[in-house]
Amino acid sequence: MTNSHEAGARPGLPLLLLPVQTAVVAAAGLLVTGPLAHHWPLSAEDGVNRALAARRTPLATALTDGASLLAGTESVIALTLVCTAALLLVPHAPRWREAAFLAVAVAAQSAVFLLVTLVVDRERPDVPHLDPAPPTSSFPSGHVGASVALFGGLAVLASRRLHGVRRHLVVGLLLVIPLFVAVSRVYRGMHHPSDVVAGLLNGACTLALVAAALLPRLRAEAAAPAPGPSAHGARRAVVVRHPRACGDGTAARVRALLRDHGYAEQRWTETTAGDPSGGLATCLGGTDTDLVVVCGGDGTVRACADVVAGTGIPLAIVPCGTGNLLARNLRLPTEPVAALEEALRGQAVGLDVGRIRGDGFAPTRFAVMAGAGFDAAMVRDASARLKESLGWAAYVVSAVRHLGDARMRLSIRLDGGAPLERRARMVVIGNVGTLQGGLPLLPEARPDSGRLEVVLLDPRGVTGWLAAAGYLASRAPGGRRQRASDTRERSLAHGALEYFGAARIDLRFARPQPRELDGDVFPAGTWLTAEVEPGALRVCLPAPARAGAPAGAGAPTRAGALAEADAPAREGGPPREESPTRAGAPAEAGALTEAGAPAGSDVPAGSDVPVRTGEEGTGEEGGFHGHRDARTAAQ
Repeated sequence: MTNSHEAGARPGLPLLLLPVQTAVVAAAGLLVTGPLAHHWPLSAEDGVNRALAARRTPLATALTDGASLLAGTESVIALTLVCTAALLLVPHAPRWREAAFLAVAVAAQSAVFLLVTLVVDRERPDVPHLDPAPPTSSFPSGHVGASVALFGGLAVLASRRLHGVRRHLVVGLLLVIPLFVAVSRVYRGMHHPSDVVAGLLNGACTLALVAAALLPRLRAEAAAPAPGPSAHGARRAVVVRHPRACGDGTAARVRALLRDHGYAEQRWTETTAGDPSGGLATCLGGTDTDLVVVCGGDGTVRACADVVAGTGIPLAIVPCGTGNLLARNLRLPTEPVAALEEALRGQAVGLDVGRIRGDGFAPTRFAVMAGAGFDAAMVRDASARLKESLGWAAYVVSAVRHLGDARMRLSIRLDGGAPLERRARMVVIGNVGTLQGGLPLLPEARPDSGRLEVVLLDPRGVTGWLAAAGYLASRAPGGRRQRASDTRERSLAHGALEYFGAARIDLRFARPQPRELDGDVFPAGTWLTAEVEPGALRVCLPAPARAGAPAGAGAPTRAGALAEADAPAREGGPPREESPTRAGAPAEAGALTEAGAPAGSDVPAGSDVPVRTGEEGTGEEGGFHGHRDARTAAQ
């Protein structure tokens, strides 16, 4: 979520205009009931009401009865509470700002309506009323204003979250409801036409003010000042778009935002089932590209990272997928265009990627995690329809089906050491370690560590699953953290979890196992070899938090933020071993720092680049942070 100060104005300021709106609506009501009452079109309103009353039919009466019930006070309050609770309990992340927007919009509209009725006293139409007449003025229509605030507010939220045809269909249906309520109130003899028009305007104005106050990203994206032209003229961006994940509305906003930031030359390409990178290599060939933008999920980012890694071209992530684990681990905003906005205002940082080989697929790279066994089967069998409707929660449904799968036999070799024989339900190699909901599957994994982390999950029975879940939950944000053990044990949660770390990891399976890379399913096979490529991928990350901000505040952008606290016994993670070089190294020498590149490099001062440190006295280039030794069974 973006900080409110980025909108360029105080976030609650538009709410101060609500009293002005109240005064305008009240003044309009006094004109309608006073000087303008006998002028057209107000003079024709009684005729409209009488004509509708004379032409009532059982079907129309039944339909309008449902509309009046839907827009009644009790119904609006109940629906608002349900929708607000749903926004706070969505699987992706609690949407506090959107929930507040909906609740405040409905409440503010009601407040304006009640204040106006204290000033304006208009009799209801002189026709038979089909509903009980409440003791309030007919001007403006409270039912209509409430329906605009509620269903119009839901339409605003839907337009921000949905894509393609589904977006147009849902938004259109939601906007039709207030219009039908307006017609039904006149048909049922409860309001004059001008009353419902005033109700529509009252609800719409309230929505606009509350949205400007509580949803500042919309305003910030529309009003972001265009920077001056770069020193080399117009810049060139290649945009890779997943057509289903990134809808037309999001694509249009991405296009405009890139143009505002000086990327006048844009080449767009779409992914396909056969080419998840959208032919990115062809787009980059023979051209000077300043930026690659990826609009999609982790699978699309992985495919594009495989092409871009090692080229020096910065990559910007527009998270539009189901999981977006890389974006979440880098603490990018979950709203796609907001993530791009912050990335474009930040700097390119060198991050690690894993290069992986295996039987049945060509060598490729991954940026998040690679796995085999239980997690790969869960990804493989997740319903596409459920993923569209439930998001990442669809994987939970799939996981339940595989809880009883047989354990696999495997051997693991770390940095060329002796093979370790194990049994496990799944093995995961991670460049980053946090899953959905902040669950730290690999607490030691960081994308600038110069190594990969491995976890073997092997719970035995219900107690084993509970032990593993409890251990991981205790290390999630807000969980009850346990102190790191002073022992050298790597087997945790009563043997359900076992951790390792190395720059090269070789896995061999006794039988072919399902495999996945960054959420993409790969053919089942009997071996995997993963190696880290330190700092190979330049990713645009948000600007660092303000000096003096508390740890963890804002988006982690440089390695100081990514590191947080890379201590030997960091709270919440399994104990970490230190290599001899680490003990005497300068503080976080290998982290991404603001100090810039080493002397003699051609990287501009102040750029966020990975500074690699080798073994002391050898001149050998090692991993970040002194590149710790791999863990072995003897340890």
